[in-house]
Amino acid sequence: MSIVATRLSVIKPSPTIAVTTKAAELKAAGRDVIGLGAGEPDFDTPEHVKDAAVAAIKAGETKYTAVPGTPALRKAICAKLKRENDLDYTPEEITVGCGGKQTIYNALMATLNEGEEVIVPAPYWVSYPDITLLAGGVPVFVPCGPEVGFKLQPADLDKAITPKTKWLVLNSPSNPTGAAYAESELRAIADVLLKHPHVWIMTDDMYEHLVYDGFKFTTIAQVEPKLKDRTLTLNGVSKSFAMTGWRVGYAAGPVEVIKAMNKIQSQSTTHTSSVSQAAAKAALEGPLDFLAERNAVFKERRDLVVKMINECPGLSVGTPEGAFYVYPSCAGVIGKKTKDGTVIENDTVFVTKLLEEEGVAAVQGAAFGLEPYFRISYATSTENLTEACIRIKRFCESLA
Repeated sequence: MSIVATRLSVIKPSPTIAVTTKAAELKAAGRDVIGLGAGEPDFDTPEHVKDAAVAAIKAGETKYTAVPGTPALRKAICAKLKRENDLDYTPEEITVGCGGKQTIYNALMATLNEGEEVIVPAPYWVSYPDITLLAGGVPVFVPCGPEVGFKLQPADLDKAITPKTKWLVLNSPSNPTGAAYAESELRAIADVLLKHPHVWIMTDDMYEHLVYDGFKFTTIAQVEPKLKDRTLTLNGVSKSFAMTGWRVGYAAGPVEVIKAMNKIQSQSTTHTSSVSQAAAKAALEGPLDFLAERNAVFKERRDLVVKMINECPGLSVGTPEGAFYVYPSCAGVIGKKTKDGTVIENDTVFVTKLLEEEGVAAVQGAAFGLEPYFRISYATSTENLTEACIRIKRFCESLA
C-alpha cells in the first residue's frame, strides 16, 4: 500500500513553477536560457515597504499574530477597499493568508462539499481547478477564446450554472491572458448571477493595478452591490507591489465564510509572517506613485512583445488590457517539424522544443486549459524580451 494519499492523484504540481524550475536548472548547467515563465515582477519591493519591515523587526514585531492577520493590517485592507473600490468591510470580514493562493485554498476547502461545482472560465490560472479537486469539488470549464477576448460571456455562464454550482471564479486582469473585464462586461455577468442566488462569486483581483491604455478597473461587488453578500473579493500585494516572496494575500467577504477560512488556516499555517504583515500594511497605506512609472515600462514591454510575436510565422497574439502576460496562438505551427524531425503536435511540444533549441522558457497553453497557445510573461527586462522574441522567430522560421 502506498504511503501517498489517493486524493493527490487528482492534482498535479504547478506547471508554471515547473517551467521556472527547469529554466533555473538549465541555467545552472551553463545553458543560455531566457525565462518567460515566472509571473513575478522584475522590479524591487518599494523602499518604504522594506523600511517598514526592518522597523517591525527592530520593534520586536516577530511574534505570533492573530490567525486572520494583525488588526492593523486588516484595518488597512478595509481602508484600501473603501478608498479604491468603494466597498465597505469591517476587520471581521477580512482574512489574511500566505499569498493569494492560500486564501483561495482556504475558501474552497472551507466551503465545498463533495461533488459541488466551481465554474472556471478557460484559460484559467493553473491552481483554480486543482484546489477545487483537492477540496472534493468539480471544476466546470467554460471555454473563452480570442473571439470573445478570452472573457466569460453571460449566455455561456447562464448555461454552465446547475443546481450543484457553488462558486464562479472571476480573474481580472487575467493570468494567463491579461484580459480584463470592463464595468459593462461585469454588469452583464452580474445580471446573470442575480438570477441564480445559490451561486457564490470568487473574484481574484490580484492584478488590479496593472492595467494599461486608460482601462478602468472595477470589481463585481462594486458594480452590483446586491452580490456583495455572496462575493469573496481576493487581492494581495504580490504583483502590484513586487512582493511575491513576502507571501501576503487577503480576502474580504461575509463573516460566516471568513470565520470558516480562519478555521482552516488555524490548522495549517496559523498566519503569514508578522514582518510581512507589517510590510503589507505599509504598502497599502503608502504612496502609489511608483505604479505609473512601472506600468509605463510594462506597457512598453507588452507592445514590444505583441509586435514581435505577430512577426513570427505561425504565431498570433492580441493586445491585452492588463497584468504582464500575453497568450499567443501557435495554431499556425501545429503539424510542422523541427530540425531534428520532431512533429509539433501541440503547444506542449512547441514550448518543449523552443526551450531545447533556443533556450526560451514559456508555459504551454495546455496548463491553462485552452490550446494551442502558450503564455509569455513580460515581467523581465526589455533586453531579455527582445532577445527572446528574436529566438522565438528564429525557431518558427526553422520549422518545416
